[in-house]
Amino acid sequence: MHPDCERILLTEEQIKTRVREVAAQLDKLYEGRKPVVVCILKGSVVFFVDLIRAMQSPCELDFMAVSSYGSGTRSTGELLIKKDLAANIEGRDVLIVEDIIDSGNTLYHLKKMLNRRRPASVNIVTLLDKPSRRQVPMEPEYTCFEIEDEFVIGYGLDYAEDYRNLPYVGVLKRSIYEGK
Repeated sequence: MHPDCERILLTEEQIKTRVREVAAQLDKLYEGRKPVVVCILKGSVVFFVDLIRAMQSPCELDFMAVSSYGSGTRSTGELLIKKDLAANIEGRDVLIVEDIIDSGNTLYHLKKMLNRRRPASVNIVTLLDKPSRRQVPMEPEYTCFEIEDEFVIGYGLDYAEDYRNLPYVGVLKRSIYEGK
């Protein structure tokens, strides 16, 4: 375990098992179709790669970088698109792959924006969900793990761009992000 971790919340094996289970559910959903699977950069990359490798369905890959946080740590409620889709999604099935849903603001606004492009469907799959922090009516269609309100790192999740490469999800020690 990394010395900045308070404890491991989800082991590498727990994550692998659950990602395979969710991939099988998605294969059933998209049977006979080819969805555009959208990775929300940067935190979702590790989950995205493992998920698409576990899926048997053909899919097209695309990437977005979005935020509703600006330069602060609290959501502004407005969506900032840093990198938009390359694909035209009109009439297509879209699967958004997210690392963690907290306030829900970013995905709430993103889903509304993408729906204006007239896709056949827009679904969200998230590795982690913190429903206790929700500020808007946003529920992902697929969730790997529901977690308590903890500051988590690893498996793509970061603090100040560190810890993304940890193979597990851990709880970051408060002293690290509170500067004590």
